[in-house]
Amino acid sequence: MAKTLLITGATSGFGKASAELFAENGWQLIITGRRCGRLDELQDKLGKSSVHIAPLDIRDRAQVEELVDNIPEKFRNIDILLNNAGLALGLGATHETDLDEWDTMVDTNIKGLLYMTRLIVPEMVSKSRGHIINIGSIAGSWPYPGGNTYGASKAFVQQFSRNLRSDLHGTGIRVTNIEPGLAESEFSVVRFGGDQEKADKVYEGTQPLTPVDIAEIVYWVASRPPHVNINSVEVMPVCQSWGNLVISREK
Repeated sequence: MAKTLLITGATSGFGKASAELFAENGWQLIITGRRCGRLDELQDKLGKSSVHIAPLDIRDRAQVEELVDNIPEKFRNIDILLNNAGLALGLGATHETDLDEWDTMVDTNIKGLLYMTRLIVPEMVSKSRGHIINIGSIAGSWPYPGGNTYGASKAFVQQFSRNLRSDLHGTGIRVTNIEPGLAESEFSVVRFGGDQEKADKVYEGTQPLTPVDIAEIVYWVASRPPHVNINSVEVMPVCQSWGNLVISREK
């Protein structure tokens, strides 16, 4: 019997690449996202019989509840929840940023992840098996100018993953937080409001991680024996590392 993976934010980037990789390996999928056309395209590509699509704005608690309540019987036995939906908006300093952008990041990166996890985990607990894989970020551990609320939201994901693992002690359920660094997808296009030229400059002269790189890590984590839990994976491209601490000097 095929195993089932639920992916949030499956219409691009890490989510889409993960859907493709797991489908290639015989998994059946529940894929969610706001862009219905892209969900349809992905379902057509991967096979309608093994892919259930669920258009969803993860910020809307009622929509998340409706999705979970209406999963077809064939797909109800969820083995893995991949909490991938997330975004960054802008790079403004804290005293200059748009509060609407902060609201969107908190609602998506934190509240959406909470809604989905809370609604999926009880069934896993009842069956004493399952795996929650959260997509965090190195921004949850390492600050950078303009990263304020995005970084804080990913620090939340990191700590929530740890606390979730503690809550699920003894249930047989695994919890993993994957924390990518510089990765080229639609992430920067979204961050800069659709400005492709500005987004391209982020990756100019680099060899960043790709969505496939992260999908392969997700698959490796999910494929460990049931007694093995990968708590967290922090991954950067070779071209990225930590910089010196900055010092402001009087002239």
